[in-house]
Amino acid sequence: MKQLFDETSFKCSKIVTRKYSTSFSLAVYMLSPKIREAIYSIYAFVRFADEIVDSFHTHEKEVLLNEFEADYYKAHKNNVSLNPILNAFQHTVKKYNITDDLIQSFLNSMKADLNKETYNTVEEYNEYIYGSADVVGLMCLKVFVNGDTERYDELKFSAMKLGSAFQKVNFLRDLKDDYELLNRSYFPGVNLKELKAEEKAEIISDIEADFNEALIGIKKLPLEAKFGVYTAYVYYKRLLNKLSKTPSTEILNTRIRVSNSLKISLLAKSFVVYKLNLL
Repeated sequence: MKQLFDETSFKCSKIVTRKYSTSFSLAVYMLSPKIREAIYSIYAFVRFADEIVDSFHTHEKEVLLNEFEADYYKAHKNNVSLNPILNAFQHTVKKYNITDDLIQSFLNSMKADLNKETYNTVEEYNEYIYGSADVVGLMCLKVFVNGDTERYDELKFSAMKLGSAFQKVNFLRDLKDDYELLNRSYFPGVNLKELKAEEKAEIISDIEADFNEALIGIKKLPLEAKFGVYTAYVYYKRLLNKLSKTPSTEILNTRIRVSNSLKISLLAKSFVVYKLNLL
């Protein structure tokens, strides 16, 4: 039965999410059951593309990424793919009217990671972040508002800011791997080998501004999505707090993490805020 295959495809997306990100999985679990599958499918799609460019060092990355893109469009055209991740994603794209410009922007940023090592201007930096993170937030927003275009337009800016904040936190947290293993430098005009305290402070301030704009939109999200998105927001805010307290000279030598016990504590506090209508 095709229905059984589709159900299995979405379960595969859920497994991918859980294996790659316990924190994001926890946040998705806080969403309404009605929309969890769709968000899992979005995460799995972007994770597989990202995995190609970040991890498949002994393979022809460009060939694999091009094949992944071509297979997605075949799935979209044929309403099915034997790749369960693509099969689930194409269903979500059609059900929630995720526009192709978002998908293309994302794939373009992934293609940039194949060859581009340094982002020299703010324009290049912002363009990459838009494609790698902002549009993912917009894809999720499409699911959250379920066809309500007026609400989508109202929350679009905040969703992009949340995506930007998450990505910039990841940039700062992953400096060591990005710079030493992948030879990438995303922050324009910053010498990562000699990251200055004032440069780190400026980056932190920029991320905090993104989070502030994002929170405005989180408060206006439908109930089905609000608690889950707020959970992710609180987790990344804690990461940013830990990064802000890490000396700039140590940023490149460590990877900041949040323990599982602290994640549970943050979840509990987030739930209290949510239940008391403080959000």
